[in-house]
Order: sequence, then C-alpha cells, then structure tokens
Amino acid sequence: MFRPTTLGPGAGSGIRHAPAIRSGTSGLFKYAHLVLYGRSDEISVIDRLLADCRTGRSGCLLITGEPGMGKTALMEYAASAADGLRVVRGTAIESEAHLPFAGLHLLLRPALDRTDALPAPQARALRGAFGLAPAEPGDRMLVGLAVLSLLAEFADGGPVLCLVDDAQWLDRASAEALLFAARRLDAEGTALIITARTGFEAPGLAHLPLTGLDAPAAAGLLAEHAATLSPAHRYRVLAEAQGNPLALLELPLALAAGRPVAAGEDLPMTETVQAAFLDRVRRLPEPSRNLLLVAAAEDTGDRDVVLRAAAPLGCRPTDLVPAETAGLLRVDNRTVRFRHPLVRSAVYQAAPVSLRLVVHTALAEALHRPEDADRRAWHHAVVATGPDEQVAAELENTARRAVERSGYAAAAAAYERAARLTESGTDRARRLVLAAEAIAEEGDIDRMVELARHGAAGTDDPALTVRATRVRAAAAFHHGLLRTACRLLTEAAEPIRDDDPALAAHLLLDAVHAAWYLGKDEIADTADRLDALPLPPDDPLTHVARLLTWTVRSAIGQGDRDPGALVRRVAAAGRTGFGGPHDTILVGATSLQAAGQDTEAHRVAGELLARCRDRGWIGRTPPVLACVARTSTFLGLHTDAWDEATEALHIAQELGHRQWTAEISGVLAYLAAVTGDERRCHAFADDALAAPEPGATPPGMSWAHWALALLDLGHARWESARTRLTALHTGPVSHQLPGLRSIPDLVEAAVRLGRPADAREPLARLTAWAHDAAQPWIDAHVQRCRALLAPETDAAELYRAALRLHPDDRRFERARTALLYGEWLRRMRRRSEARTQLRDAFETFRRLGATPWAERARAELDATGATVPGAEAAGGALSVLTSQERKIIRLAARGLSNRDIAAQLFLSPRTVGYHLYKAFPKLGVTARTELAALTLTDAAP
Repeated sequence: MFRPTTLGPGAGSGIRHAPAIRSGTSGLFKYAHLVLYGRSDEISVIDRLLADCRTGRSGCLLITGEPGMGKTALMEYAASAADGLRVVRGTAIESEAHLPFAGLHLLLRPALDRTDALPAPQARALRGAFGLAPAEPGDRMLVGLAVLSLLAEFADGGPVLCLVDDAQWLDRASAEALLFAARRLDAEGTALIITARTGFEAPGLAHLPLTGLDAPAAAGLLAEHAATLSPAHRYRVLAEAQGNPLALLELPLALAAGRPVAAGEDLPMTETVQAAFLDRVRRLPEPSRNLLLVAAAEDTGDRDVVLRAAAPLGCRPTDLVPAETAGLLRVDNRTVRFRHPLVRSAVYQAAPVSLRLVVHTALAEALHRPEDADRRAWHHAVVATGPDEQVAAELENTARRAVERSGYAAAAAAYERAARLTESGTDRARRLVLAAEAIAEEGDIDRMVELARHGAAGTDDPALTVRATRVRAAAAFHHGLLRTACRLLTEAAEPIRDDDPALAAHLLLDAVHAAWYLGKDEIADTADRLDALPLPPDDPLTHVARLLTWTVRSAIGQGDRDPGALVRRVAAAGRTGFGGPHDTILVGATSLQAAGQDTEAHRVAGELLARCRDRGWIGRTPPVLACVARTSTFLGLHTDAWDEATEALHIAQELGHRQWTAEISGVLAYLAAVTGDERRCHAFADDALAAPEPGATPPGMSWAHWALALLDLGHARWESARTRLTALHTGPVSHQLPGLRSIPDLVEAAVRLGRPADAREPLARLTAWAHDAAQPWIDAHVQRCRALLAPETDAAELYRAALRLHPDDRRFERARTALLYGEWLRRMRRRSEARTQLRDAFETFRRLGATPWAERARAELDATGATVPGAEAAGGALSVLTSQERKIIRLAARGLSNRDIAAQLFLSPRTVGYHLYKAFPKLGVTARTELAALTLTDAAP
C-alpha cells in the first residue's frame, strides 16, 4: 500500500546541500544532492516531463534500479522542482501487497471528492474498490478507467504531479489499475513518475533504468562526501559499493562509527547497506527499537495505530524522538514514515521471530474498527503457527470481500493462507479450489493448476472435483493444450450429466469452444454430448446450448442452415441476457456471421460493444471488438475494422489474452493485405500463427492463411496464393469463418494458374452456402466465380450479374469483380467497355488505399490505351486523421459529448478534447456542429 503525502503547488524549494560525514544522521534525505551525483541526464528527463505537464500534456515515467541507486532521490527532486504543480505522492509497502486497492486508495485520497463527477459505472466501481460503498462484481479494469477519469478531474484545478515510490510492493489490483490509467494519459496535464526495483514490468511506459555510477563518478562522489577516508578504506568502499550511490554514502558512516570491516569480508551490497542502517538502530534505546519494529510491521503508517500497538510493549510517544533524531523516521501529525525502504526491511528482518509475533498480535488488537477487518485478519494470520479455524474463517471473509472488489490476486492469497490454517478435509480443499478460481481470473496459469491439483487431491466431493477440473481445463486452454482441455471438460461432465445437467452444460460449452480450434470430428463429438443433456426445454441455458450447437454444426456442414431458424434461435437465446464465459449475444453475433448475415451480425455486435463501453466491461471488450472488426471487414468498412481491431489488440495484449491477441492479429493481417502492406501483413500473420506450444493449432491460423493469400493475389503471385488457400481448405480450421469466405480467392488463383478443375469442388460448397444463406453478396461471389470458369459466350452475363448483386457498401469486392470483368473485356478486345470497368475499379481501389489492386487496374487501363486519372487524396475526409482522431470524430459527429466519448473509448475527457482540437483544422471545421455536414466515409487504414 501507500503512505500518502499531498503537497501544495511548488512544494519544496530545492535540495539542500548536506554537511560532511556526521555520525548519527541519515544519508538519504540530507545527502539527496549527493545521491543525484552523476544523474544529470536523468534529471533532464524529469525536467522535460514537468515542463510538458505545465503546458497541459501528460506523461509517465518508470524509474527502475536496485536499492540505493537514487530512485527515491530522483522522486524527491521531481517534487522539489514541481513549481506550479500540485503533488500527490505515496510509497508502497510490502506488507500491504495482499490488500486489494489499498495502495491506490491512499494515493488518490486527496482527489476522492471528485468521484461524483465520474460516469456512474466508474464511480460505483471506484467506491466499491475502495470500500466506500457496496462492491458490485464487475470488470477489474473498470477501476483503472475510473482512475484515469479521476486524475483528469483532479487536474482540472491545475496540473498534477503524481509520485509512486517502490511500486514493486503495490498490491496487484492497485498496480493494474494504475498502469491501465498511466498508459492512457495523454492531455490531462498529469505527470506520473513511478519508481520500482529492477524487474518491475510496466509495458507501454517510458522506462528510465538506473545503473551504478561509473568509476570516475563514484570516486568523485566519495571524494566530495568522505574526504577524510583513508586510501585503504576509500578503495574498500568503492569496491563494495559497485557504483551504488546510497552505499557510497552509508558505508563511510559505518566506518566512521567504528563498525569493524574484516579484510576478507565480502558482503552483497544490499546487506552491507542494511547493516549500515542497523548500526544506527542498535544504538537506540530499547523502547525506541521496539517502536521502530511496530512501525515496520504496521501497514498504513497510521501514527495512532502504531502508538496504540506499541503501548503494551512499554513504548511512549516520546520514544519516537531518538529514532527521528537518528534520521530513521519522519513523523508528522498523522503518519510515521521510514526514511528509506531498506530501513524498514532491516528493522523487521533483524528482529527475533518471537518479538515479531508479539508485535503482530498487538497490531491486530489495535485495529479494532470494522473497516480494519482485513488488516486485522492478516496480522492474526502472521501469528498463527498451525491450524486455526477462527483465523482461517477471517481470511476467507477477507478473500470474499476482495473478490467482490475484483481484487482476485489478493483473494487468492487470502484463500490460500486460509487453507494452510485449515485441517485436512473438505474445508481445506474448498479453500484451495477457491484460491485456484480466484487466481484464474488473474491469468497465473501455473499457480492456478497447482492450487486446483492440491484442492482436488484433498477431497472426494464431486462438486469440488469438477470445479478444480474446470480450472485445470482453463489453464490447458490458455497454454494451447486444446485436446487436454477438451478431454478434461468432457470427462468431468459425463458423470454429472443426469444429476447436475446445468453444470455439465457449462463444462461442455467450454469444451465446444476448445473443440472449435481442433477440427470437425471434435466439434461433432462435443456438440453431440451437449445436445444429449437433459436440460429443461424453456431454460435460458438450453437456448444458449442449442444456439451454439446449431452454429458449430452449420460450420462443419451438419444440420440445417435455415436463416429463419437462426434468427429464432438468436432471439430465444437473447432472453438470457449478457454474462458468463460464453456470452449469449456474442454467440448470436458469431452465429450470424457463420450464416453470412453480416449486416445483422454487425448490428447485434455493435449493440453489445456499446453495452460493454457503457458499463465499462473492459475485460469483455476484446472478443466483442474482434467480432465487430470481423463484420466491418466483411462489409468492406476497412478503416472501421482497422480501428476496432487495433483497439481490441491493445486491450487483449494489456490483459494477457493470448488467444484473442492471435486471432485479432489475423484480422489485422488481412486488412494490411488489402492495402498491400507486405511488412505489416507478415508481422501480424506471424503473431497469428504463433502456436502457444509445439503441435498446437494457432488460434489465428485461418485468418493468417487467408491474409497472406490475399496479399499474394494482389501482387499476382498466383501459385503462392493457391498453396496457402489449399492449406486453409484442407487443414483443421477449414470450418472457421475464413474457410467459406476465401473460396472466391481460391477459385481465382486456380483459374489464373490454368487449373479450373481445382475450383469445381470449392465452388460447389460456396454455391450450397449461397443457397442456404440467401444473401445477395454471396450470390455475387458465386456469379463471379462462375464467370471465371465459364466459356466466352457466358462470362459477360455472369460478370454483369455479379456486379448487379454486389451491395453498394461492399466496395472492395465489387471493385475486384469490376477488375476481373475489365481484364476479360480487354482480352476480348472490347476496349471501350473494359475502360469503364477498369476505371471504376481503379478509382475504388485508390480511395480505399488498396495499392496493389489499384496498380493492377492501372496496368490494365494502360494496356487499353486509356489515360489514367491523376492522383487524388484517398479515403475521404477521414484519411487525413489518425486512428484515434477518426474514432473520436465519428462519435462527436453523432452528437456525443467529450465525457461520453471518453467513456466509450476508455480515455479521459481532456484527451478527447485535445484530439478534437487537433482534428478540426485537418477537416477544415471550427465547431462540432459542422461535423454532420462532412462525408465521413471509409478510408485506408
């Protein structure tokens, strides 16, 4: 957690110079300018960050290094240099790492009066996370979005500098929320500086790693600070400090105090520095030492709690004075703060275990308020040395509260500790399974498997065994062990199919999901099992199960493909609402895509995406965005699809959703292929084809094959395209969405190579799908393929039929048909007619940014003797905007306010305003009301 401090504008007037060595004084704060010796480059980075903040821009900086490298000193410098900025700061404490959102709460406490200004879902999530209101189960990332909005609101009163020290000790929920917000800071006037030990991961943040000073700088620092050291001692200090500034300051103090240093002694740097601090601790009176230990074991730095807990140990408030005078503590009216984390660590680790237990008992008794229940439970847990059901029950309650606040890592830690304090039996197994289920929400795959295995081994309760198996199956799925996952789920469902068909249905729904990536036989088997369950006919779960089995059977060519039946099933399943691992509406949208009903799928998925955004369901967003991006791609809305897929990819990567990362990368590879971008297409395809483990089927394989084949077609690499498409159509993923939809590409490649026989069977499948789906756009593809295979006497009419059937909004595919027809007309020496088709194709490809296709059309036009039109800006008004600007402009054109747009796109209102300010001049408008008059057409991504 944090020890919070809020300073006013321009807090601090600079770092004071310190005197030479003086026994009994602290090295860190009085020698701050010395710790910063040789750090001019790092200071300039901080200066730029603060300067940008004063102009209304936001920025984040992660400073990492080993203890004593000067991280905290750089943070002190930032606070002292923050003229005109309000400073909010906090220091994370290791003993608080199991309390969800505790660190974030104390850091943001000065800004909590702005909570009412947040969108309602965010305000509820933040209050629930901080224990200020009843918690609602929800998306843990929604708290991060609320943090972003709260920082933006707080910055309305002037730019803000937020300082977070020792972030490696943050509880996981606080760290996730803080980093989620940090990656989205843009134009709020907020600077965020985080310090942490080496190894702290914060992808997406600017990183400033601190290493030891080089030899000349280290010698210069030591000469300035400890001029009286003998040459032998100076050499020894330089050798042991290894460039660590704090060690260069503290080791001479230990030598000056007479601490013996053996000639052959070789201590690790951290232990050496801790020993230097302990020298000062040992010289304190015993009551002061005991009080220091209480402060080291206490979680919040609350001075009153520390004093209450220390009183039974014979300590009085005046016993703080020697520790403060020795430079070990900083005390104010509310808090007791250690001068450096190493002091806290040294004090606690050096204390006898028996004395630590006494201190934790005293702290548990001092934390008597109801809101202190979680901290009290953990202090009791530290003291417990064997089974203790009362403490275990307290921890289980703590874990339950953590789950309600989406603090799953903290919940898992509490459940696991509770299990260790429980006698062998059902309760112990139940708590281990609860811990496994909680850690599964965090994605710690190896840990969840271990906990589930121990839980299942400790009980013969069938329900617990099934729950543990489901956790193990989820881990296998995430590892890419799809056959293992499918087997575990089907085996667990079989013995309970009659006694608990609802639970068996949930297991088999997961099994169908895994089987989707294995092949047709596995899909048919799991669908049969799901269909055979004795579910009540009107149960909502029954409708979901029937819809899913209908969808997968249709995909593998089994069962009917009646569009009317699909609509009825989607409507029936829709009555179950949204929730669970197989969200009903998402299944319905995917089913519509499988049936070729893209317009309806786009509507359903779009409504679901709007619901996710309105409710802040960030964790559920990647699969929904992926579904929307697929339908946008199918409808020819390539810029929309690119924006949706890139947003989905960023969120999926941030949340560690490897499956969705791969699948979305495949969609992006396809969109890059449309534009002919070889580099991006291959890069995304590589990501889509990255199998989680050897032998596993990559989740993005079907899209990657289709994308690379389309890229080849655009560049007239017919053989390569045919090879890739054949692999797609004969491989294990031919039933997935790209399977049927890539048949026109396969037919074109085969005809180009003079192998029309290779196109007959695929065309027959496409024709059957067109008959079942009754969609004009599919009929257009059938007619185009028939034209490619038809004799000269029939081809023209088939091409014209295809052009009539192509919907106007599917411009890319219509232009491809026009290109093929134009090529055929030119070969038939009907040049005038050819020019009309080729010019239409060329103009469309150019507007869409489909460069290789435009070049093919241009070459054909040249061959007809036509003059190719001059270049014009492609893509309409939106082509001049960035991806972020496009999304914001579209929403602003619909009349949404900055606050509404921010909630939709997981940004802050200030960032929205900044992008509108940048976009308006590009569009030639001066007010939002003018946006409605623009033609916001699709543009090249």
